[in-house]
Amino acid sequence: MAQARASTASNSSAGATGDFPPFSQRHLLSIADLQQHEIIQLLDRAEAMVPISRQERKTHPTLSGKTQINLFFEPSTRTQASFEIAGKRLGALVMNMSVKTSSVSKGETLIDTAATLNAMRPDVIVVRHSAAGAVELLSQKVGCAVINAGDGAHEHPTQALLDALTIRNHKGRISGLTVAICGDIANSRVVRSNLLLLGALNVRTRVIAPRNLLPAGIENLATEVFTDMREGLAGADVVMMLRLQHERAQGRMIPSVREYYHFYGLDAEKLGYAKPDAIVMHPGPMNRGVEIDPAIADGPASVITDQVEMGVAVRMAVLDALLSSGDAS
Repeated sequence: MAQARASTASNSSAGATGDFPPFSQRHLLSIADLQQHEIIQLLDRAEAMVPISRQERKTHPTLSGKTQINLFFEPSTRTQASFEIAGKRLGALVMNMSVKTSSVSKGETLIDTAATLNAMRPDVIVVRHSAAGAVELLSQKVGCAVINAGDGAHEHPTQALLDALTIRNHKGRISGLTVAICGDIANSRVVRSNLLLLGALNVRTRVIAPRNLLPAGIENLATEVFTDMREGLAGADVVMMLRLQHERAQGRMIPSVREYYHFYGLDAEKLGYAKPDAIVMHPGPMNRGVEIDPAIADGPASVITDQVEMGVAVRMAVLDALLSSGDAS
């Protein structure tokens, strides 16, 4: 399987999209909207994008003439930068819209903003919003492709895709692995997207958190649920740590950061319960010394910087998949 993927990446890096069938989705709003073969197609397409980012001239004119608007209602550094770099590497004209200085901060509604942007005839709008469902609402009001870059505590589909690509590259496969996700499960949009994607790819998923950070119904998404970190990490192939989401906590927090780190912070002792070749992931930004020991974050098991690189490749792949067919114009 790894050999087949390598062949696909080699063949398609020259033409960027020529070897892939048309993508059937108009938008990327939720992992739940994707079939297994569509997830795999996006991962394969992203793998084909990696060589473009690693070559000296990091551009390919696939999306030349296309216009991309990054509309972020919440602060973001790596996701917004990643989408901007992805669009520019494919030749798109990219505009970052600052909501704080826009009419939205003066009382304009999301629907008004959608109508205004739609009149500018963009080809794709990348949206991050604090309210779950806001991105889907906007997608109903515009005539272009829309990508969900995170909506509240609901979903973050491109993060799940880049996590899956990172896992596949380091483990050679995804199906059959055991992935343990630990931390602020209740307030993380990363968790839902990852559980949906990994479940679709036949992964054994575990979530680990204190009881007040486990949302109702989580057992319907994860294979197993743990409140003891050592039990949850036992035999895991992948350990994914999550940031404490203070901005979305709504009172469901831990007594103290020190106590949280003692029971749920990833250190060498706790990581020792996972498999010897387990990899450590984190969607960022990290709270060092809160959810993860700096020695682990920077250690040999960490693939956190690889996640950042794969993030650009995945976002290139998503933009390419939605726009290269010319349907979303």
